[in-house]
Amino acid sequence: MSAINNFLKNQKLWQQALTHRSFLNETKRDRLGSNERLEFLGDAVLSLVVSEWLYQKFPDFSEGKLTNLRSLLVKTETLARIAEEQRLG
Repeated sequence: MSAINNFLKNQKLWQQALTHRSFLNETKRDRLGSNERLEFLGDAVLSLVVSEWLYQKFPDFSEGKLTNLRSLLVKTETLARIAEEQRLG
């Protein structure tokens, strides 16, 4: 079974992924963890995936140009626009 399948079946991870720190502060639910650790991991995975795609798509680009492109693609505004286009909210 793949890691993504394990994640999809793990209700506790889903609950953590969707729990913001402000909710924990308001409800005093210490048993739950916030989504910040998963967000950290997700940011790293997204960066790796985008880096690999850029590296393959643009073999003649310098490291600096690839870095700038990656920054443009993974910034909040770009991801929010893509999420909106995909109707993810």
